[in-house]
Amino acid sequence: MSTADIKKVGVLGAGQMGLGIAQVAAQSGYETILVKATPGDTAKLLEKILGGWDKLVSKGRMEQADRDAAANRLSVTTEFEALAPCDLVIESIIEDLEIKHQAFDRLDGICSESAIFGSNTSSLGLTEIAVKTKHPERVVGLHFFNPAPAMKLVEVAATLQTRADVTETARAFAESCGKTPIVLKDSTGFVVNRLLVPYMIDAMLEWQRGNGSVQDIDTAMCNGAAHPMGPFTLADFIGLDVVNEMATNLYEEYGEARFAPPPILRRLLLAGQLGRKTKLGFYDYSERPAKANPAL
Repeated sequence: MSTADIKKVGVLGAGQMGLGIAQVAAQSGYETILVKATPGDTAKLLEKILGGWDKLVSKGRMEQADRDAAANRLSVTTEFEALAPCDLVIESIIEDLEIKHQAFDRLDGICSESAIFGSNTSSLGLTEIAVKTKHPERVVGLHFFNPAPAMKLVEVAATLQTRADVTETARAFAESCGKTPIVLKDSTGFVVNRLLVPYMIDAMLEWQRGNGSVQDIDTAMCNGAAHPMGPFTLADFIGLDVVNEMATNLYEEYGEARFAPPPILRRLLLAGQLGRKTKLGFYDYSERPAKANPAL
């Protein structure tokens, strides 16, 4: 199989990552079906993607004709069965192994025998997902980064059972979407999160030790290491619940202290302060520019 065999792309999960991946696929010329995995209105989801393209048109970064063509290639639904004709289905639902198993079980009964199943998992073992499917040799990791339309990297991960042609097709697909793919062996966290999660945790521990304020540590990493954003801004952007989930999964897999979620992260979660999406995390986003959370 090659990218020439991929005509229709399905994206399962319409959260921030699913929306972004669907936008990328449709914009790259693929007929794309985005399936919201939970009940709810789909019109607003479509409007959000169309709004993103409208902004690109207004900034001169996309032609109106290309915007209209991409829109015609994209559909949004809550019906799993709509994924039946897809040659590639990319799962991007909650990072819960049991829920993913249930989703792939449904896909096994819907999709064709030749369809490739990709997973956007960022911190779960891909093998644990694949072995529950009827065809683990057709399961591959396709880990996009947030925001998917802007971020270049895609981690393409192969399990011990993934067919070589499936891995190559996934790599070529990412490349056809204008991304920079790297091919890896399956390991929980792949490369980026295994390096990134301890970095954010270390920043939280340094703050707890009193070795700098939230803003000072962010400033240090932006101006001393040329990072586009500091570790606390990054954690808030990702979502503190997601950071905690990644750290917990990595800690359970490897048992290394550098992955253990620190107490401050748990307290912020209990308080419902999850970062940008709740307007409060390590920073208070109710004002512009954001200021350090006064409760910290």
